[in-house]
Amino acid sequence: MAAIEEGRICVKNMGRDSGEEVVITKIVDDNYVMVKDAKGQESKVSIRHLEPTSRKE
Repeated sequence: MAAIEEGRICVKNMGRDSGEEVVITKIVDDNYVMVKDAKGQESKVSIRHLEPTSRKE
């Protein structure tokens, strides 16, 4: 089971949005993913700034 995969729910652990839950929507490359937050906004985030949870959407 890969920790970083589409549909995985993660928690941001850096930046002004730290502590916010997001869902991975697309894997861009080895370092970046596209995530969608609770407001529906999509952004590009480094995987080093995410903590995967055990839940999937």
